[in-house]
Amino acid sequence: MELVSQHVKGIMEECKLRARDQGLTFDDETLEYIVTNRDMIELSPKVMIPTLYDYWVHDVRVLSGKGMYEAYPSNPYETVINTRPAISFYNDNNPDWLNVMIFYHVLGHIDFFQNNFFYKNTWDIDLTGQALSDKRMIAQLRSEKGRWVDYIIEFSRGIDNLVGYQKELNQYIMKDTRHKLSKTDFYFDIFLQKIKNVPQHEYLKEITRFNAIINGSEDFFDQVIGKYPEFEELYKKELSIKVKPDQDVMEYILRFSPFLKEEENTWIKSVIQIVRNTSLYFQPQIRTKIMNEGWASYWHEYLFMRDDRICGHEIDFAKVNAAVTSMPKVGLNPYALGLRLFQHIKNMEDKGCYSFDYMFLNDEVGKKKYNQDKNSGAQFVLKVRENFNDFTFINTFIDQEFIAEHDLFVAGKRFNNSRMTWEFYIKSKKAEDYKEMIIDTLYHPPEIFVDKASSKKGILYLNHKFENKPLKMDFIENTMVGIEYLWGGPVHLETSEPVVSGKTETNHASFWDPASHKNGEKRSENIKWKRMLYVMENRKVHKREL
Repeated sequence: MELVSQHVKGIMEECKLRARDQGLTFDDETLEYIVTNRDMIELSPKVMIPTLYDYWVHDVRVLSGKGMYEAYPSNPYETVINTRPAISFYNDNNPDWLNVMIFYHVLGHIDFFQNNFFYKNTWDIDLTGQALSDKRMIAQLRSEKGRWVDYIIEFSRGIDNLVGYQKELNQYIMKDTRHKLSKTDFYFDIFLQKIKNVPQHEYLKEITRFNAIINGSEDFFDQVIGKYPEFEELYKKELSIKVKPDQDVMEYILRFSPFLKEEENTWIKSVIQIVRNTSLYFQPQIRTKIMNEGWASYWHEYLFMRDDRICGHEIDFAKVNAAVTSMPKVGLNPYALGLRLFQHIKNMEDKGCYSFDYMFLNDEVGKKKYNQDKNSGAQFVLKVRENFNDFTFINTFIDQEFIAEHDLFVAGKRFNNSRMTWEFYIKSKKAEDYKEMIIDTLYHPPEIFVDKASSKKGILYLNHKFENKPLKMDFIENTMVGIEYLWGGPVHLETSEPVVSGKTETNHASFWDPASHKNGEKRSENIKWKRMLYVMENRKVHKREL
C-alpha cells in the first residue's frame, strides 16, 4: 500500500476544483492510496480501517473473500472512509480516465460525510488514531487475559446494534445549546397541569387572561404569585433539576453491572466501550447507504459527462457506469435507486413541482405539462443531502411520478403448481407499496430498553418495544447468554411473538418470508400477538406467556 503518484494526485486536485465549482464542499486535505486486490480483501472486513482492532470474524471474512475472488475475479474500483483527512483506496491498475470518474465518485462520498446532518457526531473524531489506540489496548489485554477478550468482544458485538445513536446525536448537537424553561411554560405545562391539577375550565381561563395582557408577562405573574405564593420557589427548583437521558443497554450494563464492578473484571469495561464507540461511529453509514451511494453516483455521472477528459472513452465510461448504476427489476441497487431519485428530485424542483399548485392538480396531462421554470434544483438537492437519511429520503421523495418514470413495481413470488416452479409477478405499481418495500429493507434495529422498575433483585429486565416485527428467534438464546455473562446475573427479555390459530409461531423466518407458499395473502388476518417472557439464568433459557 502506497500513496498515489504525483501525476494521479494532480488528477484528483483538478477533480476537486471542478466539484467545488458545482457546489460540493469538503476539506482541502485528502489522502489517496494505491492498493492491490489482496489489500482490498484483507481490509474490507475492517471497513478499510487498517488500525481497527483484530477479531476472529475478520479473519473468517478474509478467507471467504479470497475464495469468492478466486471464483469470481473482479477489480473493486474504490473505497473511502469517513476520517479527517478523508482516506480513499484505489486499485493499482486503473487508467487515468477511469480514475477521473472514480475520483468524482469519491468526492461525492466525502462531501456527503462532511455535510450530512447525521454524521455530525463523527466530524470531530480522529477515528484512525482512536482505532490504533483501541487496537493496542485489545492486543495488550489479549496478552494478559487470553481468549476471554474475544469472548467479551463477541458478547458485546451481539448487542452493539442497541446503542442509542439518536440520543447520542441529539446530545452532541445540543451540547452548546442551553434551553432554559421559561416561567410561562412552567406555569402552564407543569405547575397548573401536573402540580395543581386544575380543572380544564380554570386552565382555559388562565390562557385567556394571559392572552389579554399586552404589556408583557410581569403583570400576569403578579396575580399568579398572589394566588400561589409557592410558585417562585417551585420554578427555581425545576430549573435546578438536570434531566439525565436514559442509558441504552450497553451503557446500562457498563454502569450498573455487579459483575463488572468487581475489581478483577473492570478491564472488561474498556473492551465493551471500544465496541460501543465503534458501533456509534458507523451508525450514520448504515442509515444512509442509499443516499450516500446515490449521491456519489449522481456526481460522478454529472461531472464526468462534462469533463473534457472523457474524450475517446465515452463507450468505456458507459460500460462501467451501466454496471454500477443499472436499475434491477427485482431487488435493490442502492447506487441506482439513489442516483435516479436525486435526479428526479432535481427535475421536480426545477419545474416547481414541490408546491401546493402542483399537488392539487388532478389530471395527468396537466401534471406532465407543469413547469414553473424555478431552476432551483441544484441548490435543492444540496439541502436534501444535508438534512435527510435513507428513511426520510425514501419516505418523502418516492412518488407516483418517480414510479411511472422508471417503470418500477413491487414484485411478488408465488409457486406455480402446474409447472412446479417459482415465478415472479408484478404485484403492485403504486408508489406507496414500492416505498414500503424499500423501507422494509432499511436498517432498523429493534428498540430494546432496560425496564428499571422491573430490574430488581439482581435481574436485568429488558423490554422490546414492539413494532409489528418479531425478534429473530435464532439469535435470542445466544445473545442472552452473552448479556447474562456481562451482567453477572439473570436476564429477562419481554417481547411479542405471533400466534396463529391459537399456536405460537415458532419459525419466524418462514413466517415473514414473502416467498413462502405457506404465507398466503390472507395470513395476516389471523395473526395475533402475545407478550412472551424469555428468562436466561445459568446459561439456560426458557420462556412463558405473560
